[in-house]
Amino acid sequence: MDTDEDENDPSPSSVGLFRSALRWWNDIAASHGHRVAACRLASEVWEFARDSTPQRRRLRYGDAEFDWDHRVNTTSGSVGWRHRLWGVFHSPYQPTEAALFHEMLSALRAQTSCNFRDFVFLDLGSGKGRALLMASDYPFRRIVGVELLPELHRVAVENLTNYKSENQKCFALQSICADALGFDFPAEPIVLYLFNPLPKAGLRRVIANLEQSLRSHPRKAYVIYHNPLLEHVLSEHTAWKKIGGTHQYVMYEA
Repeated sequence: MDTDEDENDPSPSSVGLFRSALRWWNDIAASHGHRVAACRLASEVWEFARDSTPQRRRLRYGDAEFDWDHRVNTTSGSVGWRHRLWGVFHSPYQPTEAALFHEMLSALRAQTSCNFRDFVFLDLGSGKGRALLMASDYPFRRIVGVELLPELHRVAVENLTNYKSENQKCFALQSICADALGFDFPAEPIVLYLFNPLPKAGLRRVIANLEQSLRSHPRKAYVIYHNPLLEHVLSEHTAWKKIGGTHQYVMYEA
């Protein structure tokens, strides 16, 4: 891949990886100091090396039954090393476990009694599109995924085409290759799904963009935040009210 990339090119070339690593380092160093940043970097590199062994790679295939049942490719086992390294400084690709996804959607419907037919399901950091496929078991108005990395986006598009399920209720599915930080939210009621896809600064920007969109076009919005390591970013905004969750996920309402 050409390393003379445009600054906004999301492809993980050596230049892109260096810029991502530098931003990652600066964010941690600014908050915790260079020593903490160095320790974190050493830990991440060690974990990346361990994750590259054949045994760990087999584990990354996860619940391959979903892929086998639906003729798709959504596990992390086939993700190349460059994209995995990119994930160290952004967010590593990991598909949502099917049973937990359906638990989260059922909990949202029970807590809010919302009619999914009125809502757009939106996944920022949608990867290979597993959450989009599982969301199609519900009668959403439409389903949209936003993925930064072209390789994962291309697989997601193939998955959306090849997916087979007797339970599918929504057939308006779309994967967009774009940066979530600059994504324009649709002017429709939204169920926003986040599997911890962004660092703190990025999540703050996304939530600020969503709030601006809600001010411009008042409507209902819910956030399902899986693996909520940065939940405080949502809780510090008075526009959002926590309506439920467990240690694995939280749900907020605008």
